[in-house]
Amino acid sequence: MESLSTLPVLLIDDEPRILHSASIALRTSGFPNVLTIDDSGKVLPLLAERDVGVIVLDLAMPNISGHAILEQIAVDYPDIPVIIMTATSDLEVAVQCMQTGAVDYLVKPVEQGRLTSAVRRALETRSLRVELLSLKDRLLTDKPHAREAFAEIITQDRAMFAIFRYLEAIACSPQPVLITGETGTGKELIARALHRLSKRPGELVAVNVAGLDDTLFSDTLFGHAKGAYTGADRTRDGLITTAADGTLFLDEIGDLTIPSQVKLLRLLQEGTYYPLGADRPRQSFARIIVATNCDIAQPAAEGRFRKDLYFRLRTHQLQLPPLRQRRDDIPLLVNQFVDDAARVLDKPAPAIPRSLYALLQSYDFPGNVRELQAMVFDAVARHQSGVLSLESFKEAIGSKPPLMVEPLQESPNSLAKLFPDRLPTLCEAEDVLVNEAMARAGGNQGIAAGMLGISRQALNKRLSRRKSSGTPARS
Repeated sequence: MESLSTLPVLLIDDEPRILHSASIALRTSGFPNVLTIDDSGKVLPLLAERDVGVIVLDLAMPNISGHAILEQIAVDYPDIPVIIMTATSDLEVAVQCMQTGAVDYLVKPVEQGRLTSAVRRALETRSLRVELLSLKDRLLTDKPHAREAFAEIITQDRAMFAIFRYLEAIACSPQPVLITGETGTGKELIARALHRLSKRPGELVAVNVAGLDDTLFSDTLFGHAKGAYTGADRTRDGLITTAADGTLFLDEIGDLTIPSQVKLLRLLQEGTYYPLGADRPRQSFARIIVATNCDIAQPAAEGRFRKDLYFRLRTHQLQLPPLRQRRDDIPLLVNQFVDDAARVLDKPAPAIPRSLYALLQSYDFPGNVRELQAMVFDAVARHQSGVLSLESFKEAIGSKPPLMVEPLQESPNSLAKLFPDRLPTLCEAEDVLVNEAMARAGGNQGIAAGMLGISRQALNKRLSRRKSSGTPARS
């Protein structure tokens, strides 16, 4: 389906003067695509040929009355919201229209702000309805429908597939999207996928706003007029003009200053912005996607981030899982990154030992996928033999924090829940830990010893002692 933000607003009235003034009001308020019809007999044939976003309909018209058109639209095109705009100020008529299917009732003469807010509200309501239906459809499947849109993202994780399905559901929505997740989880890749799914005609423009003061933020995004400041010898368009009918991706949104937040809020609410030094606003039709590696609910509660902007941004929100929560993806990522690095370095791709997967799956990856990619690139650059060496990985992991284990929620009574009858003996506990470490390490004694915090020789002695005593292995 065509994006709702690009569908036209259809004005139906037999008075050309009203059509002209309403059309200008909508265009100057951020609705560039407006169709007008002064003959009610042409309405249904037009709707049979093309979709429209919202209809603004007069009641008192010759040929076919507005009442009859409203009834027919409610039957044949129930997804299209209809706003009645008429000179008839009659409560009974208004109630009848709303019962038939109209979403709003405006009495002429209508102020520009009242008309545009009614149209915007009707489009937003339709967008949310489309999103809800799409979500219901995608929740019944395990995998995304448009897998090619996510070709850059390597995963077999169910949580990531759920995110993909959510992105498919909100792709046509004009509302902003908030992407949260730790550094290195792939927030910009998700933004690119969403842009591809939206099928917007414009391009994706990415901007990292961290460290930008208000002036630099405004100049970068909105541009400036000639003479706006010393050295501004010519007019320059900002990146939002480059985005046009596409997508503007703002990374590290949590670092935005309060004055810049005010300008972003105006852009989201009204679709307008002011270039530096300009006294007239410009229109923007780009979709806004923002990302942050922090929870901006906390700074919003503390007054460091505007609450109205925060709630506006979180219309569509998703949280990307860290790599430590999708460890099954590590082999897939390693294989891809080895091939990529070998191609960039113009070297034969080395064979990957299985023990490497076990080593990496025991690590917490505070830098997530980006850190893994850097590790693999360094290892491929340094390798000399046909098999990829583990040494560079061990060096990188050795200087980083060890694997973090999530604390049990039942603490401090967790031991009683884990061992309701009796505590295990030290020998039994050691046996369980050794077996678990060997299982997680895929049988590699060096990696298992690292997990247990002992030397490989010490682990080997324990395994030999258990073997000689006939202690059975446990899973």
